[in-house]
Amino acid sequence: MAKHVVVIVGAGGIGMAIARRQGIGKTIVLADWNADLLAKAAQELEGASFSVVARQVDVSLRASVAALVNAAAELDPVVQVINTAGLSPNMASVDKVLAVDLYGTAVVFEEFGRVIAPGGAGLVISSMAGHMGERLPADVEHALATTPADDLLALPCLSIEAVPNSMVGYIVAKRANILRVQAEAIRWGARGARVNAISPDIVATPLAEHELNSPIGDGYRAMIAASPAGRMAPPEEIAVAASFLLGPDAGFVTGSDLLIDGGVIAAMRAGLLGLPS
Repeated sequence: MAKHVVVIVGAGGIGMAIARRQGIGKTIVLADWNADLLAKAAQELEGASFSVVARQVDVSLRASVAALVNAAAELDPVVQVINTAGLSPNMASVDKVLAVDLYGTAVVFEEFGRVIAPGGAGLVISSMAGHMGERLPADVEHALATTPADDLLALPCLSIEAVPNSMVGYIVAKRANILRVQAEAIRWGARGARVNAISPDIVATPLAEHELNSPIGDGYRAMIAASPAGRMAPPEEIAVAASFLLGPDAGFVTGSDLLIDGGVIAAMRAGLLGLPS
């Protein structure tokens, strides 16, 4: 019996929470660059009786993403694509953050946009960082939204002068994710599919623990303390929102970004927090 395919890019805490919620009765194509993490995550899902196909992928390489797309499309119709892949500013250089968080997101949209089934839906897990600071100039935002992925990293707005460190690169990349979703909604819409973004605050995952124990951990703790919610979000809370955006109840929602941050951006706008440095 044919099963619809749900593709989850990123086998971390958020990806796994979404896989458990969206993968019931479907084939989960689970992809990650980390082979050990991928194998462990696939085994965990299989142990819970999910149907899983594990594929290694590097979203910063188009050929790798294209191979993932082809493998998924050969199984059955691809009805949902969720991209959770990303690097934090404390984990990598500017170039790597832009390659994974910005270029990688654009490539996933472009490649899966050619196979997504009518009625299907895509989702990128971005970050509240895309809502920090002022809007970029209109011409820069247009370029980040519409430039073909393979030309993105050559844009002047992404030069070393414009993006001097990983934090700035991360903020720009996440702003670009939001803009990219708006542009891709048109192309995906031509196939009868939708695409949206979620911009979460600090989610209680191993990655968050790494950040909290890093030199910038105090900044993260200040965000949590200043936010109206006063806590981190469990991955399951993000999965609930993802389920809505991927499902039929959100049939009129496309090209949108859902900010799920416990009020951190509100605290910044109120002057209770400064931008991270």
